[in-house]
Amino acid sequence: VQLVEAGGGLVQPGESLTLSCIASGSIGTSEMGWYRQGPGKQREFVASISSSLWANYAESEKGRFAVSRNDAQNTVNLHMDSLKPEDTGVYYCYLGFPPVWGQGTQVTVFS
Repeated sequence: VQLVEAGGGLVQPGESLTLSCIASGSIGTSEMGWYRQGPGKQREFVASISSSLWANYAESEKGRFAVSRNDAQNTVNLHMDSLKPEDTGVYYCYLGFPPVWGQGTQVTVFS
């Protein structure tokens, strides 16, 4: 299975963005989610969602980000509100464990 992300871009603080990730095959009952790697930082957890639609978020993203999945379409989305400069980074979609990673999509929040 391969993952392809889309939806990144350049936005101003306070704006919203939705990232999408599509898998080339069935995602089955695997957990899916998102990590982020900011400039000069290690990759960090952002959000995940199980096949039973249990969502989990990093503390700094709670209330601002929403993760969703569509198993029929083999997709996972990440809707991001109230974006901050510290949200800047490459966002990677993952599937299962050990994770399969996408190639990443760049999100830049600048003022």
